[in-house]
Amino acid sequence: MSTQNPALSGRLADIEMDGELPARSSIPVIFDELDYQMACQVYLWALPLVSYAQWKTQHYEVFGATSSDLVRYLSYRDRLGLITANATTPYILNFFDLAETGPLVIELPAGPTAGGVSDFWQRETGSMGEMGPDHGEGGTYLVLPPGTDAPADLPAGHRTMQATGMNIMFGFRTLDPDPERSAALVDAVRVYPFSERDEPPETRIISPDGRPWSGDQPRGLAFWERLHDIYQSEVVDERDRFYLAMLKQLGIRKGEPFAPDARLTRILEQGAAAGELMAQANTFAKRFEQGSYWSDRAWELAIVLDNTQQRGDGYDELLERASWFYEAVSFSVAMKSQTPGVGQAYLGSYTDGAGEWLDGGRTYTLHVPAEVPAKLFWSATVYDAGTRCLIDNEQQRGDRGSRDPELVVNDDGSVDLHFGPSAPAAGESNWVQTIPGRHWFSYFRFYGPLEPYFDRNWKLGDITPAGEPS
Repeated sequence: MSTQNPALSGRLADIEMDGELPARSSIPVIFDELDYQMACQVYLWALPLVSYAQWKTQHYEVFGATSSDLVRYLSYRDRLGLITANATTPYILNFFDLAETGPLVIELPAGPTAGGVSDFWQRETGSMGEMGPDHGEGGTYLVLPPGTDAPADLPAGHRTMQATGMNIMFGFRTLDPDPERSAALVDAVRVYPFSERDEPPETRIISPDGRPWSGDQPRGLAFWERLHDIYQSEVVDERDRFYLAMLKQLGIRKGEPFAPDARLTRILEQGAAAGELMAQANTFAKRFEQGSYWSDRAWELAIVLDNTQQRGDGYDELLERASWFYEAVSFSVAMKSQTPGVGQAYLGSYTDGAGEWLDGGRTYTLHVPAEVPAKLFWSATVYDAGTRCLIDNEQQRGDRGSRDPELVVNDDGSVDLHFGPSAPAAGESNWVQTIPGRHWFSYFRFYGPLEPYFDRNWKLGDITPAGEPS
């Protein structure tokens, strides 16, 4: 006798039962659902890995970079493909396959820099610069592939880092506001294989040069193709073995081509679309315990990860990791500083003060009280919610902050910022243009956060629709 189970809902609501077992005719539908659910979970798990893998393809295939190069993102146009880039300081970075290079030498000059090395799960291998062991005094680092010992002939003074993956990213930012001194720091960096130390190749500094590119995770089947490609050259952590079982069921295996049939292609495309919906909710409507930074404000800690190794108390930070690495790339100790005057702090606002999505067709204000607790500078940046990248507006400007010479400051030292599709009556100096029909979100960054930030005695206003009290 065929019946339906009233406890089932959603995609399995119409499953026919044969007594206590599913009807034989229902088995393919159940397996489709199983594979679909695995695809959704793998999507969330793989976000940081696919993000870096995608970004590397842009460096090597679009910009023409090699493992002897660094890519510098300097102009606004350069950064438009970079997820939640700041629009103030330049980025210099590249991706390296240690299976190709072997132990990798990085020479960092003395000066105000912040950077380091991470694996493709975006776990920090080690910091460099002001938050690293050189404390801004520079030095030579050697990045060792997993399971590799330091060379017996390693010169004195080299600092070693043991990579946790075969693929790594090395990147840094210069914090010197003077463009010439900043450029000199960049030009002094050297990256080369240790095996070529006697005659190291030139470290070229290349640029996107205005070419369109995208560093966000690809959609549809392309997400799974990128995951398959990077999986071929990456080591496997013990904690990931159950996910690797899911990959196997989804047609992604080491040493084998990725060739899903029509059924699996449909499931993977649906899983990527549903997985992204879950990632968006997990990012833009965070339900983590930390809550708002101030109880009566919409601003939250953008970085919900506890530490660079993504490990919580008795668990690994799966959803925290998915939240941050859907909306951003890279994480270091410096980005969640607990030391006054050093590193950075990031607050995110994904809604206005009333809890509504920020609408590119509306006009908003943000009141920034005087004496912002930032030793170096502060900035408020607008990102497109769909791409998580800097807003690609006609203005070609996505932020306002204390380093802007034209910023208008009120008599009491406070600043009023404006966001909307048209410039306010007060003029363009404190305005960022938004795009009708597109949602957006904002980061407020403190470079060198000071004690009033940490003790929350200083309080930022909410992003408020024009005409409403802030």
